[in-house]
Amino acid sequence: MSTAFDSFDLAGAKLANRIAMAPMTRSRAYGPGATPTPEMAVYYGQRASAGLIVTEGIQPSAVGQGYPDTPGLHSQAQVEAWRPVTQAVHERGGVIFAQLMHTGRVGHPSLLPDGLEPVGPSAVAAQGQVFTHEGPKDFVVPRELGEQEIAQTIADFTAAARNAIAAGFDGVEIHGANGYLIHQFLSANANQRTDGWGGSVEGRIRLGVEIAAAVADAIGGERVGFRISPGNPYNDIAEEGLAELYGALVARLAPLELAYLHLMEGPDRELTRQLRQAWPAAFVLNPFTHPQPTGHDVLPLVEEGLADLIAFGALFLANPDLPRRLAVGGPFTTPDPATFYGGDERGYTDYPTLG
Repeated sequence: MSTAFDSFDLAGAKLANRIAMAPMTRSRAYGPGATPTPEMAVYYGQRASAGLIVTEGIQPSAVGQGYPDTPGLHSQAQVEAWRPVTQAVHERGGVIFAQLMHTGRVGHPSLLPDGLEPVGPSAVAAQGQVFTHEGPKDFVVPRELGEQEIAQTIADFTAAARNAIAAGFDGVEIHGANGYLIHQFLSANANQRTDGWGGSVEGRIRLGVEIAAAVADAIGGERVGFRISPGNPYNDIAEEGLAELYGALVARLAPLELAYLHLMEGPDRELTRQLRQAWPAAFVLNPFTHPQPTGHDVLPLVEEGLADLIAFGALFLANPDLPRRLAVGGPFTTPDPATFYGGDERGYTDYPTLG
């Protein structure tokens, strides 16, 4: 019987344990051109005892940015600036994947350069606001992506994945969760298309599948993970028929021989079991513990076989040496929501929205 503290072979990557650091937006890419800073190398290096680190969301293109001061992987300067980060993790024996996150309709024109505007599957604005350097602003109506732009988006993810490997990352995680672009295509309210990219289940899962296939072809499936969050309403998402939708998505992703599937769980544990059974490779679980951050009480899920790795979010912010603390039962420093996003006054209190 495996425990969370046993080593794990992640498609050839040797993990020291089965404790993953979940992706969490930090908004600390203060360098020119959305480049990482030396402080980010310190931050990730401090947490290298995780079996697997998944970074904060990294935009694969300029138009994919939805929050202030988030990093990119679409320029050579960004590639160079990420190298000290990956080096800091590797020097401490860690494994780090870059999460590629296109925010789609989530964002605001003031966050984008050169007159760009947020894009989405359909011209439907999300309800709510986004933080900008000028304060909160309402989400705008996104521009609907055309066929050529969808092809360019897939190419952008692919190029960013190659850049990630060039920057020293061990792999990438494709963000298909939390109301961002791929999740918007999956949803019933954000995606109102009637062409081959919407309507049917097959149409709605198409973007995620084609991005995953292109990225796997570019860098190898063993270096690619995929994150989902069935039923998560964050960023004004409404989904229908979760078992059918995500069952179809997993069935199409499975033949790509990806490194892992990363599930941000909702309250439906039975759906988790179904997806776990359907997925042929490593299964990373961010368990549903709302309103509390994921804690040490979920570790038996590895022993039970529900997950190969357990992903911890907010607790990793307050406890950089979290695997050691989990092993001895604490003590655990309580996360301060005010520090979730860059340590400023914009603090969010709903921890599942962090990555």
